[in-house]
Amino acid sequence: MFEARYQTFDDASDRAQSAGRVAALRAELKRRGLDGLVVPRADRQQNEYLPASEERLAWLTGFTGSAGAAVVLSERAAVFVDGRYTVQAASQVDDKVFAIEHLVEKPPDQWLEQNLKSGAKLGYDPWLHTADGAEKLKKVCATVGATLVAVDSNPIDALWSDRPAPPSGPVTLRDIKLAGESAIDKLNRIRVEIDKLRADMLVVSDPQNVAWTFNIRGSDVAHTPLALAFAVIPRDGRPALYVDGAKLDNAVRSALEEFSDVRAPDDLTRDLAALKDKTVRLDSGSAADALTRLIADNDGKPVRGADPITLMKAVKNPAEIAGMKAAHKRDGVAMVRFLHWLDGAAASGTLTEIEAVAALESFRCDTGRLKDVSFPTISGSGPNGAIVHYRVTEGSNRTIGNNELFLIDSGAQYEDGTTDITRTIAVGTPSEEMRDRFTRVLRGHIGIATAVFPEGTSGAQLDPFARLALWQAGLDFDHGTGHGVGSYLSVHEGPARISKLGTVALKRGMILSNEPGYYKTGAYGIRIENLVLVTAAPAPDGAEKPLNQFETLTLAPIDRRLILTRMLTAKERAWIDAYHAHVQITLSPLLDAPAQAWLEAATRPLAAI
Repeated sequence: MFEARYQTFDDASDRAQSAGRVAALRAELKRRGLDGLVVPRADRQQNEYLPASEERLAWLTGFTGSAGAAVVLSERAAVFVDGRYTVQAASQVDDKVFAIEHLVEKPPDQWLEQNLKSGAKLGYDPWLHTADGAEKLKKVCATVGATLVAVDSNPIDALWSDRPAPPSGPVTLRDIKLAGESAIDKLNRIRVEIDKLRADMLVVSDPQNVAWTFNIRGSDVAHTPLALAFAVIPRDGRPALYVDGAKLDNAVRSALEEFSDVRAPDDLTRDLAALKDKTVRLDSGSAADALTRLIADNDGKPVRGADPITLMKAVKNPAEIAGMKAAHKRDGVAMVRFLHWLDGAAASGTLTEIEAVAALESFRCDTGRLKDVSFPTISGSGPNGAIVHYRVTEGSNRTIGNNELFLIDSGAQYEDGTTDITRTIAVGTPSEEMRDRFTRVLRGHIGIATAVFPEGTSGAQLDPFARLALWQAGLDFDHGTGHGVGSYLSVHEGPARISKLGTVALKRGMILSNEPGYYKTGAYGIRIENLVLVTAAPAPDGAEKPLNQFETLTLAPIDRRLILTRMLTAKERAWIDAYHAHVQITLSPLLDAPAQAWLEAATRPLAAI
């Protein structure tokens, strides 16, 4: 009945092979005169989702999470993961081969300071590390009396006999009606920023920024419509776009060549080597150390810092906002149809996590507009819901049990917008503790949704609003409250975020997630996520600064059965009722009669509970 077309449930971890592969790697390192190697989960552009051909960390260690690293020395090795992946790493990584360390609390440079021997030669691939990352490694090597060595070719590639081919998906042009601004106009704005930076040119290493600037999309990266491409934009003159020509049909190439020089990817190193005496801006977050070295070694002047395009892209224009709203309305219909179906299917006691994923994807496919899911769906019942970035596989799949919580975090890629939504559902009768924790998370969600804040406020300043009700009970969650979201681009977009570390000011037109949570290991997980748009707020008399607020874009009911109304203030209850009324009025005309009836019940005022 239902089918998942855009995601699979295979256990991609190859844990059983890691001991042999580490032994082979050590032999290869010895042959090259190296005593160790740093293996980040990264490609040449620091993408979140990697092509299969770039999954070196997974090949070596078995760990398949979206963030991590490994270090292999001659006598010991370690895998580094953050708080989202501690449970996953424990199940995927052979602890007889690798120690499992916390990526934040004990990052690779600190571990190396304790384990790297004086006189050792530590290898790293300069194409897979940023310059800042390489400098950290160089510093720790100097501290212990070791030497950092940039390898000419990656040692893992020499061992990976069945390495997949690089991606070769076609590049498409983004309709100006959806982009809202021509590539030529964007380039003119970018040149102004390059001039402000006193640079001669900008190297665009983040493929999201390339896609936005040139109004192109691709299919080289899972769940994100990107073409793996670079660009160089001079302060004066035509930009150069470096992309595999086989990905361009004649119409696309012709359109791009009207305002840019289209060149082969291998031409990038040649062109950068020719920039003698030129001041070249490089993105500190995505530009490979190899690029900095290449420019500097040929008497150019590399300057690292934020790519100005990143902030420009994050502020959506009216056409992009309209597209995101249309996408969320369409996605809301799919979500309501799914939640209606789930209420009946879960009651049977036989529904599995995988079946729920397939059903939701199918309801989205029914819109006729789905291009992809925006990330692999997190479908966690009971204890699996407590794994923040849980990915269900055939091996981990479990039945959604009675009197459990079911957490489903999912998103869609439509041509007019990207969605990301999490709902936590009561199956059977939830415990009082579950309802208490859910209501605390809900209060945090409302705290962000209703915040009014001065222009210039950062995400770090707002983050406590999401945590206060949890803090009051001695609880917290180990992830950020919100991330930026692209317009038919990455579901995780910088530079703004709502988190303890979010220092970028939130600007009108930015779209972010609002997703506080709570996770009880081995028992259940709770997260409530909507996407929100930063808009102008009415300024009271005497206001000395412009004020901003959030407009919620996501349209789907929040499970009323989990809310302890007595814990809410009058304003919090009013927000829930107003949100549910908006969802009901907006979506009901687009649903069939059974789904309409379900939605009406699911969005009744809290006083009616």
